[in-house]
Amino acid sequence: MTAETDDELRFLASYDASLYPRPSVAVDVVLLTVGDDALRTLLVRRTSQPQKDRWAVPGGFVRMDESLDDTARRVLAAKVGLDEVFIEQLYTFGEPRRDPRTRVISVVYFALVEAERLELAVQGRADHKLRMASLACAENGDAGEPGAIACDETGAALPLAFDHADILGMAIERLRGKLDWAPIGFELLPETFTLRDLRLIHEAILGRPLNKDSFRRKVLDRRLVEPTGELLRGTGHRPAELYRFARERSCA
Repeated sequence: MTAETDDELRFLASYDASLYPRPSVAVDVVLLTVGDDALRTLLVRRTSQPQKDRWAVPGGFVRMDESLDDTARRVLAAKVGLDEVFIEQLYTFGEPRRDPRTRVISVVYFALVEAERLELAVQGRADHKLRMASLACAENGDAGEPGAIACDETGAALPLAFDHADILGMAIERLRGKLDWAPIGFELLPETFTLRDLRLIHEAILGRPLNKDSFRRKVLDRRLVEPTGELLRGTGHRPAELYRFARERSCA
């Protein structure tokens, strides 16, 4: 043992962690999908105070012996019943008064998941703590920062907990920012699909219609997809060409 190592061990043995305030750290996971031609997410109803009965992004506090990624996976398994979901870190929310209990810093992840898989997760929970909600962007107050409105099946806005409107708004903005360079539909479409299928995904994410011809040119020019050489039949219309995402460009 070197003198330097011995000195460090003595320092650590006498170190008092209580000298510095320690905020709580949480992980929240935004699950996004496209269903019924709309961008949708899965929310969890809070059953205790604070913000009881409001709807929240699935989340939980980080344990002392786990990584942030492990916390995200644990949250999805425990609260949503999902595993093997590709997650990507989105942003860290740390406004000092975002949680009335104490100083809570939230590391937010997001993921794209097939609509059917999220619907099955909701159906598998008989306690009705989970629900799907459609999303729309909204300007958040005077700051003009991105926020989101989450609506139920009737179109009524759901009351969101804490700063989760901001969290959802940030996730939508990140997703829209990826549209020009990443094959976003990779997690939302089957292995083969038509360009119309892909355009509908983009329209749902953007919240507006797109010109069919311009979209087709843009997608093909950027080589995000490649033709399979097969046609979609049995639709009663002229058979549409089937595509898949270009293997060398596939990413989340």
